[in-house]
Amino acid sequence: IACWGHIMGARMEARMRSDLFSQYQRLSFSYYDRNNTGEMMSKLVTDLFDISEVAHHGPENLFIATIKIVGSFVLLMMINVPLTLVMLTVTLAMAVYAGVANYRKRTVFRANRVKMAGINSRLQDSLGGIRVVKGFGNEGIEVRKFADVNDSFVATKESSYRFMGQFQMASSLFQGALYTATIVGGGWFVATGSLDPADMVMYALYIGIFIAPIELLINFTETFQKGYAGFRRFVETLAEKPDVADAPDAVDLGKEVDLSQPLSVRYRDVRFSYGEGKEVLRGLDLDVPAGSTVALVGPSGGGKTTTCSLLPRFYDAKGGIVEVGGFDVKNLTLASLRAQVGIVQQDVYLFQGTIRDNIRYGDPDASQERIEEAARRANIHDFVMGLEDGYDTLVGERGTRLSGGQKQRIAIARVFLRNPRILILDEATSALDNESEERVQESLAQLSEGRTTLVIAHRLSTIRSADVIAVVDEGRVVERGTHEELLANKGIYERYYRMQFGARRER
Repeated sequence: IACWGHIMGARMEARMRSDLFSQYQRLSFSYYDRNNTGEMMSKLVTDLFDISEVAHHGPENLFIATIKIVGSFVLLMMINVPLTLVMLTVTLAMAVYAGVANYRKRTVFRANRVKMAGINSRLQDSLGGIRVVKGFGNEGIEVRKFADVNDSFVATKESSYRFMGQFQMASSLFQGALYTATIVGGGWFVATGSLDPADMVMYALYIGIFIAPIELLINFTETFQKGYAGFRRFVETLAEKPDVADAPDAVDLGKEVDLSQPLSVRYRDVRFSYGEGKEVLRGLDLDVPAGSTVALVGPSGGGKTTTCSLLPRFYDAKGGIVEVGGFDVKNLTLASLRAQVGIVQQDVYLFQGTIRDNIRYGDPDASQERIEEAARRANIHDFVMGLEDGYDTLVGERGTRLSGGQKQRIAIARVFLRNPRILILDEATSALDNESEERVQESLAQLSEGRTTLVIAHRLSTIRSADVIAVVDEGRVVERGTHEELLANKGIYERYYRMQFGARRER
């Protein structure tokens, strides 16, 4: 029975973990902006274990305790009703105290969960940035930061244990009161002749049977409160609604347009802000004709990346319309829209696994031939074949075994395999050396052929050949034109160009 009970608990935990992980996958970017990865991991592991413990032991303990308490109470009533009513009065007082104490205990255990999540958050943050930590020689600082959150967790644990100690002391006091009431009351009833001495001995024996399940329930309260605190956090997460979701009448983009051709993109009076903060985009207007390359330049914080994030609906515009192929993106299914948007970013994320796994992420059903073709077009195939394990080479956590240029080209191969109609290049070469940048630029040029492309760049030399250059400042497009036209206007773009190249302006 114990074996199957634990197996049941493990299966329940696994199902809840699966539900919670699926919910994490459904939630929008805004949820991840507000929450820390370490906290989410705490909910996924620690909280669910406590919930499964309650689900496994709770019904068992309650059933056994109820049977014993009811059975022993009936027997005690059969022996002596007045003495049993005295005992029942003490028991009810103990139950009232336990109820009040347990209500207070919920707050304590919820604080424990929050502090435990803080430890996970601190750990994830420090280990995730370990190269930066060691690069600056700040191991001592990280140890002190961890000590702070660790001490804070210990403080909440001490508080909970003090509370448990007080609770156990009060419970022992009430149990002692039960025995005292039994002995004093029973002695008085024996002295008055209303209770036989032999019945008094039997009554005292049954009192032990009555108190044992009460002790079981008292000891179970800690497990219950831990599980309850975890369950509250679990339910709160499942109750979160994605900010971005399919509309009831959303249509499949692939069924509405010809995907053998590039798709146009248009922003009309688009407004957007993160949360309740000030607007990042303030009436942005931009046309990107099908098959063209439009570069976005401007100061940091001007709204370039936000503009591109609205296209695949990582966020929804607060006002205005973003169109793809003539359709408002809010009227398209997320799956069909994002299937046609490929993104290459400056900070490439490679999953732990092999080079093949990371390229195939663009199309999980792709054959080895298609993977190799994508790698050739991204100018990474020859490098991969030169490795001892070829496409089975492990990339390490976040691709630590590869250089920046190599990771970038694997990311480009991933997009080649996906074969989208719209391409977003977000500072894709800004962190590379000259040789790596040249190779990646060749790959990007090939990737952009026949696709509608949005390029975000600070290096103006990389976008001179763009069909249109749009200068985004303070959430609006303030200048647009070709490289030569913008230089001739002597506006913001010309000033940026002069800052980068000085007197060596090439027309």
